[in-house]
Amino acid sequence: MSTPTIHPALPALPFGPVLLGVVPSSGPTAGGNTVQLIGLGLGGATNVLFGTSTATVVGQDPLGLTVTVLAPAHAAGAVQVTVTTSSGTSNPATYVYVASGPPTAAVITPNSGPVAGGTSFVIVGSGLQGASVTIGGNAATVVGTDLSGSVLFGVTPAGPPAGGNVPVVVTTPGGTTNVPGGYTYLAAPPTVTGTVSPSSAAAGATFTIVGTGLLGATVLFGAAPATGVVVNAGGTSLTGTVPPGTVGSTVQVTVQTAAGSANAGSFTYL
Repeated sequence: MSTPTIHPALPALPFGPVLLGVVPSSGPTAGGNTVQLIGLGLGGATNVLFGTSTATVVGQDPLGLTVTVLAPAHAAGAVQVTVTTSSGTSNPATYVYVASGPPTAAVITPNSGPVAGGTSFVIVGSGLQGASVTIGGNAATVVGTDLSGSVLFGVTPAGPPAGGNVPVVVTTPGGTTNVPGGYTYLAAPPTVTGTVSPSSAAAGATFTIVGTGLLGATVLFGAAPATGVVVNAGGTSLTGTVPPGTVGSTVQVTVQTAAGSANAGSFTYL
């Protein structure tokens, strides 16, 4: 029976860590952007300095070839980046902090989604590192940006129950910009719980319908529109006045919104 071969661990480098490059080599003064350090012997990095400011290490390659960090904030200008491991401190590499102007935002994709929120989106522009985003005045969840700061990834918040188009605002320490076209929340079609109440009455009586997504609704009794329709703030119930109709006739009651329609049962005129 042969003896299995045991591969020893890679020997430690006979020298300290070597820093070959910083990608990207520049970024905003606000920091918070992702920077990848490339070199040799970087494994087990215990400290990364941008000048005299400590960066946050968010990832390390087991082979010691890369270290991923979030750049700290710093005044505009060039600084020296170093990586410290148990073997020592690397040679410096140059990183340039750039005084950032306002971000640009060309498009949000997709540009529409359900009012419940939770839709993943991408904003394409420039200078998006460290940005916050509001959609219709509500804070979106920002997941992060690419290394260049030209693509931002996020998740939409919930929108107004009735849906509609709302502004998308991107804010960084350098300023604020609006995404052209904004974002359109798509309201869910209305639903009706039970049927119209009462189900029979004379014209001019007050009726009630309970359901969801009723904001902005109109109500038809057959082909005749009800009058005085009032919907509560949550869009869960409405009241109105039964329109004129033929005594003894039975008609279908329909609730309509911009998002669709729902059957509210039948109604008999007394």
